[in-house]
Amino acid sequence: MFEGFEHRQIKTTGATINVLKGGKGAPVLLLHGYPQTHVMWHKIASRLGNDFTLVLPDLRGYGDSSKPPDGDDHFGYSKRATAQDQVEVMEQLGFKQFAVVGHDRGGRVAHRMALDYAERVTKLAVLDIAPTHKLYNNVNKAFATAYYHWFFLIQPAPMPETLIGNSAEFYLNSLLGIGRLKPHAITPEAFAEYLRCFRDPATIHATCEDYRAAASIDLVHDDADMDRKVSCPMLALWGEKGVMHRMYDVVAVWRERAVNVSGKALPCGHFLAEEAPEETLTELQSFLGAA
Repeated sequence: MFEGFEHRQIKTTGATINVLKGGKGAPVLLLHGYPQTHVMWHKIASRLGNDFTLVLPDLRGYGDSSKPPDGDDHFGYSKRATAQDQVEVMEQLGFKQFAVVGHDRGGRVAHRMALDYAERVTKLAVLDIAPTHKLYNNVNKAFATAYYHWFFLIQPAPMPETLIGNSAEFYLNSLLGIGRLKPHAITPEAFAEYLRCFRDPATIHATCEDYRAAASIDLVHDDADMDRKVSCPMLALWGEKGVMHRMYDVVAVWRERAVNVSGKALPCGHFLAEEAPEETLTELQSFLGAA
């Protein structure tokens, strides 16, 4: 799925990160979401790589990256720790400054990175998210129903781990909307890769820790930074068939947290790069290539 891309395992302070690198031009870090891996970019990576040097990691705990200890208050899976991994990956690849694009959980890592490493991040694009702090502090029935997994996955171990592990394939089929999305939005090859990774109990636990961190230590970090805004140019994209579109003025919400935000809805649900690859590619090319 990634012909011409180089594969590496890069050791950071806190983890070993599985990475693909390819393309040419200015550096762009692409961060995946839950319950996926770097494979989620496979429909757009080769063409985006015509203009940009792409770095596609698996986040710590996901895919073939390592699964560090949980840490106190789930800090081992905080967005701060995960963002540090990726900054160190980029530095080891020779990139002191770079643009970052994050979908879902990767977008939350990217948001934290743009705050903690403002001097490194030149542009920020987030796909189908609103800020974590905003979402947890404005919970209603519609959000809790659509994002039930936010509340399921934060339950103490090993409850969610046990239930997911009982049938990882059933769980992924449900969460990814297989059967509800247009045919092959999630290709059989991509699904097989997501399932391979989720058949590892360590992956299931680590990804639960990602959500536990979001409901604990990440909110502490967010509370401490409520008077700070992302300073670099920011693009927000979201699916017009998804929860974000129904519940929020997404650009307005991000303007509470960033100084220079543009954005639009795309004709799809949550999985933009797989459901609407052409539209996603066009928007990213325009944003990343702009002076």
